[in-house]
Amino acid sequence: MVMAPKALRLPLYEKIARKNTTQRAFDITLLFLLFSLLFYRLLSLKNHGFVWLLAFLCESWFTFHWFIIVSCKWNPVEIKTYPENLEQRFPELSSVDMFVTTVDPVLEPPILTVNTVLSLLAVDYPADKLACYLSDDGCSPLTFYSLVEASKFAKLWVPFCKKYKIQVRAPFRYFLDDPISSINANSEFRQDWKKMKAEYEHLSLKIEEAGRKSVPCDLTGDFAVFSNVEHSNHPTIIKIIGEKTPSFPDDDDVPHLVYISREKRPKQPHHFKAGAMNVLSRVSGLMTNAPFMLNVDCDMFANNPQVIRQAICQLLGSEGEREIGFVQFPQCFYDGPKDDPYGNQLVVLIEHVGRGIAGLQGPCYSGTGCFHRRKVIYGAWPDNAENQGKNHTSINGKLDDYELLKEFGKSKEFSESASYALKGKKDFPRNLSDSLEAAFQVAGCSYEFGTSWGTKVGWMYGSMTEDVLTGLSIHKKGWKSTFPMPDPPAFLGCAPSGGPVALTQRKRWATGLLEIIVSKNSPISAALFGKLQFRMFLFYIWLLSWAISSIPELCYASLPAYCIIANSHFLPKVNDPAILLPVAIFVIYNLLTLREYLKTGMSIRAWWNNIRMGRIIATSAYLFGALSVVLKLLRLSDIVFEVTPKDQSNSDDDETNGTTRFTFDASPIFVPGTTLLLVHLTALVALSLGLRPLVHDGGQGAGVGEVLSSLWVVLCFLPFLKGLFKRGKYGIPSSTIFKSTSLALVSVYFCSISWDQCLYS
Repeated sequence: MVMAPKALRLPLYEKIARKNTTQRAFDITLLFLLFSLLFYRLLSLKNHGFVWLLAFLCESWFTFHWFIIVSCKWNPVEIKTYPENLEQRFPELSSVDMFVTTVDPVLEPPILTVNTVLSLLAVDYPADKLACYLSDDGCSPLTFYSLVEASKFAKLWVPFCKKYKIQVRAPFRYFLDDPISSINANSEFRQDWKKMKAEYEHLSLKIEEAGRKSVPCDLTGDFAVFSNVEHSNHPTIIKIIGEKTPSFPDDDDVPHLVYISREKRPKQPHHFKAGAMNVLSRVSGLMTNAPFMLNVDCDMFANNPQVIRQAICQLLGSEGEREIGFVQFPQCFYDGPKDDPYGNQLVVLIEHVGRGIAGLQGPCYSGTGCFHRRKVIYGAWPDNAENQGKNHTSINGKLDDYELLKEFGKSKEFSESASYALKGKKDFPRNLSDSLEAAFQVAGCSYEFGTSWGTKVGWMYGSMTEDVLTGLSIHKKGWKSTFPMPDPPAFLGCAPSGGPVALTQRKRWATGLLEIIVSKNSPISAALFGKLQFRMFLFYIWLLSWAISSIPELCYASLPAYCIIANSHFLPKVNDPAILLPVAIFVIYNLLTLREYLKTGMSIRAWWNNIRMGRIIATSAYLFGALSVVLKLLRLSDIVFEVTPKDQSNSDDDETNGTTRFTFDASPIFVPGTTLLLVHLTALVALSLGLRPLVHDGGQGAGVGEVLSSLWVVLCFLPFLKGLFKRGKYGIPSSTIFKSTSLALVSVYFCSISWDQCLYS
C-alpha cells in the first residue's frame, strides 16, 4: 500500500517552548545575591576565624547547586503528541513488550501487581502487538496464583474497557466510582458494570484468601515447580499464562502474558532490579522481540489508555528513529497524604526541573513508566557516520557469530534475535512456546558470565540506582530522551507513607547516585569521552551529589547552635549593611519556592512540608547514603538493597486536624536529626537562662541572626520535637533519644571548650 505524501508529513509530536521570563529573573537575582555573599565572605575572611571559613565553604556549595538548578530550569518545554496521526503515518503499528517487576508479595501486595498488569493488558492498542512479562524476584506461588486468576478476569475486563472506552483501566481505581448512577448510563452498560464489579470482587477475595494461607493453593500441575523453593535459591520458572496463537489472533482480544522468576543461587550475584530487567529483555527477545519495551514497577498502573500511542509517537516521530532513545513519563501518585507531608511526591521538581531538562538532552531514566528502544538497550549508538566505528553492535549487521555470542551470551537463538532487533527488523517469526527451552537458558544465573551484560549491554550494573546509570550510559552515546506530561497522567503509583519508609527510600536513592559519581561510569567521563551535553553533565552532577550535599547541609545547620554556645557568629551583625545579603537570600528563596508550589496547584502547607523535609532528608537520609558508599569503598560493609513497601490503601489513622502526623521507628536514620535538634534546644535554653550572652551591637559573639537561624532549624525539625514527647509510632524511640542525647552532650561539650578558650585567651 502506497502512503499518501500528505500522510507522511503529519506530525507525531512537537516540543513547545514555554515562557519563563519571570522565573528566570527571580532565579538570576537569587544567584547574584549568592555570589555577592560569597564575595563579601571572601573579602572579610581574614578578619574572622574558622566559623566564617566553614560558612563560606557551605555557601559555595549552595551557590554551585543553585547555579546548576538555574541552568536546568532555563529552557522549559512541553511535549505535545498527536496519536490520531499515528496510524495514518504507520498503518502497521509497532509491537511493544511490557515489563512489570515485583520482589516481595508482603511488601508489594499481589493485588497491586495484578491491577498494574490488568491496566497494561487493557490499554488502547492492538492486543496482538502487545506482550506483558511479569518478573517475580520473590519466586512466590502467591504472585503466580494471583496472575493466573487475573488472566481469567482479563478476558472479561479487557473487552469491557475497550467496548465502553473506559478511562481508568486499573479495576481497583475504576470501581471506586459508581458510573451507573449517571442518568446517561444505558441498561446494557449497567448490567455489564455490575457483572464486572462482582467478578473483580470475587478475584480480590480469592487473592486475599490465598494470601492468608501458608501455601496459596495446591502445589500440583503448573504450581508443582514452587514446591520446596527458596526466595534466593531456586531454578528458573517461566510460565506462559496467556498466548495468542497465529490461528486465532483475535481470541479473547487479550495480549500475551508471561510469568518469569529467574534462577537464583546463594553465591551467584543477581544484581537486584537491573539483573531482573536484563532477564526480561532476553526472554522477551526470544519470544516476541518487540522493537520497543515499557517497564513499570508493580504499583505503577497505566492511568491513561492512550499512553502507548503517545510514546510511540515520540519514538517514531524523531529523525529516522536516530534521536530519541527512550521516553520517560513522570512518576505521579494517587491518594498521597494531604499536603505531601513527607516531601516525596516531587510535584514541583517534575514541573520545573523536569520540564527544563526536557529542553536539553532529556530527562534521566527513573526506573518506571519508561519506553525504551530495544536496540538502544542492546548497546546501539545513534545511526550516523561518526559513530558507526564506535558502535560495537552495528545495526548494519557487521558482527560475526563469534562477536555476537561474546556480547550477548552463548544462546545462538538469542544472538539471532538480538541481531534481528539491532537491524531494526520487525515481525520476529517465533511462537512463545517454541522459545521456552532457550528462555530457560538465558534466564539462568550463570548466563551473563563472560558477556557484556551489565557493562555495555542491557541495564547497567554497579549502582543501587541502576535506572539512572542506564539512562546516563544512553545519554553518553548521544541519544536523547523526552518527558511528556499528558493529562490525565500516563501512570499512577503509591507514594511511600510514613517517615521511616520515606527516609529509607531517599537513603537508597542517595546511595545509588553517589555510587555512580565515584565509579568509572561517572558523568565526568561521559562528558569528556562521550556525547553527554555540558548542561546535561551539570544536571547529572547535581542529581548524583545528593548524598554529598548532606555534609554542607549538616554543617550549616549546626552553625547557629555552635555560635551561640561558643560565643561566635557566622552572619554579619544587625548594624552591618551586609546583613541584608543573607536576609534577602532567605526571603527571596522562600518566596520563589512558594510561588512555584502555588503555580503547580499545591498549598502553602505543602510548600512548608517540602521545605522542612528538604532539611530533614539532607541531614539524615543523604548522610547515611554517603556513609554507606564510604564504607563500601573502604570494603568495610556491603550495600543492602531495601525494598520500598507498597500500600494500596491510604489510612487516615496518621491524620489529625487535617494534617499527617510524622512517624518514627528505631532506625539509626533518625539519630542525626534528633541530635541536631537537641543541640539547638540546648543552645537556646542556655541563651534564655543567661548562660550565654547575646551581642546586640558590634561585638564578636552570637547575635540576633544566629538566634533566629537556630529557631528556624528547630522549626524545620518540629516533627522531631513533637516526637520527643509522644509514644508509639508517633514518638521517637527511647533508644534513639539515648543515642542522640549522648551525641548532643559531646557536641555541646566541644562547643563549650571553644567558648572557654575564648574566655581565657
